[in-house]
Amino acid sequence: MRKIEFFDTTLRDGEQTPGVHFNKKEKVQLALQLENWGIDTIEAGFPIASQGDFEAVQAIARAIKKTTVAALARCQKPDIDRAYEALEDAVSPQIHIFLATSPIHRRDKLKLSKAEILRSIHDHVTYARSLFEIVQFSPEDASRTEKDFLLEAVQTAIDAGATIINIPDTVGFSTPTEYGELFRYLIEHIHSPHPITFSSHCHDDLGMATANALAAIENGANRVEGTVNGIGERAGNTALEEVAVALYIRKDFYQCASNITLAETKNTSDLVSRLSGLHVPKNKAIIGGNAYAHESGIHQDGVLKNPETYEIITPQLVGVATNSLPLGKLSGKHAFSEKIKALGYTKSKEELQELFIQFKALADKKNQLSDYDLHALVSEQIHQEEQEAQLTRLQVQYVSDGYQCAVIEVTVADELKVASAVGDGSIQAIYHAIDQVFDQEPLLTEYTITSLTEGEDAQAQVHVALMNKQNQVFSGNGLDFDVLHASAKAYVQASIKFSQMEVTV
Repeated sequence: MRKIEFFDTTLRDGEQTPGVHFNKKEKVQLALQLENWGIDTIEAGFPIASQGDFEAVQAIARAIKKTTVAALARCQKPDIDRAYEALEDAVSPQIHIFLATSPIHRRDKLKLSKAEILRSIHDHVTYARSLFEIVQFSPEDASRTEKDFLLEAVQTAIDAGATIINIPDTVGFSTPTEYGELFRYLIEHIHSPHPITFSSHCHDDLGMATANALAAIENGANRVEGTVNGIGERAGNTALEEVAVALYIRKDFYQCASNITLAETKNTSDLVSRLSGLHVPKNKAIIGGNAYAHESGIHQDGVLKNPETYEIITPQLVGVATNSLPLGKLSGKHAFSEKIKALGYTKSKEELQELFIQFKALADKKNQLSDYDLHALVSEQIHQEEQEAQLTRLQVQYVSDGYQCAVIEVTVADELKVASAVGDGSIQAIYHAIDQVFDQEPLLTEYTITSLTEGEDAQAQVHVALMNKQNQVFSGNGLDFDVLHASAKAYVQASIKFSQMEVTV
């Protein structure tokens, strides 16, 4: 199979993401992980840009043991000299020279004629070749350059000694069809006595960076450039993890292989995300939090029977431990019962049915249910089965700068009891009303609220403890989205125990 080289520019183009800055230590750490992932060439930085960038490239060149380390340079001798100095200790150094070729760049940025562009390419690639065995040339904004002039620029670089030609879609302007045809055109028309590696470099402004990179491969490119997680200027670069997995999963189509160790993909992605401070979107292909998650009941049922029904990529392939079946309002009985079993509960068919009804009611209020929610649901069912009293209704009236009023309905031994009371606060009013229902005068010794999960749809768990005159303590727990309702449930649960002991005494 044809081997595709992977050129990573996370440390150079990726760092151009607004707000992202890696220090030297972080860059070395990232470079070592990129080498571990199987990247063929690491673009470590732009040495002439700053002293910090120079030192980082130099440190990476010294730390990397087998991977090629590249440095960026403009078509200027000081840039090339600085790159050479930074890469002096590299096991396999490479220089990456670029010069814009499109009409808008020639006219408005460089203010150079075509002839001046070609002369600069020839002179600087020739000079770079005298210092480096591996020279890569990039005609910046290639996808907006006239075809005939682009070919002339590329041929000039090859004649001057370039061994790698990179075709940048600098502003993400091209489509897969156009970009692929551009590679085919250049490969068919260049002349070289030695093999030339053609490389893609795409940006995601129109959301086509990965598709364009794959189109380039289909049309003869043997190298792909990009970043981990697709970070980079504006909308970012080609996400290398997407290309790597696409080539593996669809090797029947592409007939290509790479040196990427796919099982290290998630570790690499997580490290870049953590050090860059850029969170990976949950719906991100390959490494997003939802990439191997199934919430639809139909999908969950299929995956439980055979993961391949809805998964073309196994999570383990990219270093994710397992898929997940997050439970929500679209989940079915099969996934729900399997999850309850996985949490360690053994339930009868009837108990599961009752739990499923409660689960559906809860799912209508909460976007996604966590394991904590499910544990609480089962716990609530157990308490309800054991309890002789149930809170059936709660009404609270709030008045600022005044007493609060609460009306409570509790079913005790199949008898509905209603009471109302006032208090300095809503909780006090609720508890005074419950005390009337149970005809009790306990001492509240503990009241705590805990959020089971994060977010505005988190459930509140309230714990209370009541003490009687014999210094015996009776506790209760309540769970609900509404703190007041959870507080009432907890107090009713504790009151049942309290009142039963009072009768016994």
